[in-house]
Amino acid sequence: MPNIEKEISDKFGGRLRVRVNGVLIKEDKILMIRHDMGQGRSFWNVPGGGMKFGSPATANLAREFAEETGLEIRVEKFLFTFEYLDRPLHAVELFFEVSTNGQNPQLGHDPELPAGTQLIQEVKFMDLDELQSIPNEAKHQVFWDLKSLNDVRIWKGYFNFENKCIK
Repeated sequence: MPNIEKEISDKFGGRLRVRVNGVLIKEDKILMIRHDMGQGRSFWNVPGGGMKFGSPATANLAREFAEETGLEIRVEKFLFTFEYLDRPLHAVELFFEVSTNGQNPQLGHDPELPAGTQLIQEVKFMDLDELQSIPNEAKHQVFWDLKSLNDVRIWKGYFNFENKCIK
């Protein structure tokens, strides 16, 4: 049985990562991905991932969306920055609003990981009630206190876990 926590730490820990994330809202639902975090824990977030050197943020986000959901997207506007720091992981995340031409998402893969330790377990559109029903510890912190899915489109600034506010 693979040790997912060790795989996450080995592949993504001990260094600063820059990540891109795409917010796709369609028909009052937001596209979310459930990741297996090991020991029966899940983590929900919007599609996204690490940037490759020499490739712009928009191209990295389009690649990540295609890998994780099979969707071709258009990157629209920059929304906000979030800093995640919980050793061994440290990431600066750039969130963008994205759009697509109406395709249906499909379960994708993590090309950085072997087939037996894939983190992506589910891809689905969620309405606000469904997103709010997920315990906070099982979803990205920017989604903890949403009052409306449109809130995420109007946030501007910098977020981090320590002060839990917009600066």
